[in-house]
Amino acid sequence: MSILIKNGYLLDPATGTEGLSDLLIENGIIKEIKTNINTIAEQVIDAKGYYVMPGFIDLHVHLREPGYEYKETVATGSMAAARGGYTTICPMPNTKPAIDSKQMVEKLVKKAEEVAVVHVLPIGAVTKGQAGIEISDMKGMVSAGAVAVSEDGKSVMNTALYQSAMIEAKKAGIPVFAHCEDKDLAGIGVLNESKKSRELGMPGISNAVEDIIAARDILLAKETGVRLHLCHCSTKDSVMFIKMAKESGLPVTGEVCPHHFSMADDEITGDDANYKMNPPLRSREDIKALKEGLKNNIMDVIATDHAPIVQKKKQNPYWMRHLEL
Repeated sequence: MSILIKNGYLLDPATGTEGLSDLLIENGIIKEIKTNINTIAEQVIDAKGYYVMPGFIDLHVHLREPGYEYKETVATGSMAAARGGYTTICPMPNTKPAIDSKQMVEKLVKKAEEVAVVHVLPIGAVTKGQAGIEISDMKGMVSAGAVAVSEDGKSVMNTALYQSAMIEAKKAGIPVFAHCEDKDLAGIGVLNESKKSRELGMPGISNAVEDIIAARDILLAKETGVRLHLCHCSTKDSVMFIKMAKESGLPVTGEVCPHHFSMADDEITGDDANYKMNPPLRSREDIKALKEGLKNNIMDVIATDHAPIVQKKKQNPYWMRHLEL
């Protein structure tokens, strides 16, 4: 099968290629890139007015299967990814049951092979059932196809246990993806602690809720030598901590989600849970820091944190602490 993509604006960061160009693909392999390719192909795509880029990789998605198929499935999530230009996605383990064992990873991999239209690289749970009590079988999960571990949706609050888990992840040769949230400090907060939270009379979530755990996890990564990736960073100090870690030569990376660098808490118009997310929308000052972090290669990745929630849950009052997964 030969495909000729014509008149597109080609962007390829790996080779530094940028500009108007044609691209010839034969049997899934790029054979030629240049202006005005006249080869006869079985399929010709006119990409005038479009960018042509390598497939995106999303390091942070929630496919909801198993357990929450009424919100998303491996099949529908992969189709949504493909529609957005993603060819590889990494689903988080907070399903029901959690992806916390070799057997659960094997089931997800098998399901993806059967129904997914993009590559699916599972992320396993740090602890069994994500209960924060017992470390999961990381070696087994890696052998089944897991590429990282995470307790996404919560932090491992037991620091000693988390340290041991990082040591196991280091042995298994995989990174730890950290959800940074001090649940005790977050309390009953529902949006960013700010003038807006006071205006709406709702309990706030301070920047320290994220910053304390981000700093702790970086220090643990320094001690254990594990590769650490901070998920959905939302505060200016998270950017600062990652910058300091990199300057110290630590294997620490960070991601930012589009909503966190494109919307601020002062845009929340009232009791509208469509603005509700975790971490919450932050201040203009935080947005500026996130953008600068991306611009200066302090922050490494833009990830979506794709996490479908049924509409009726978004119609709940904003002040309800937790939207169901």
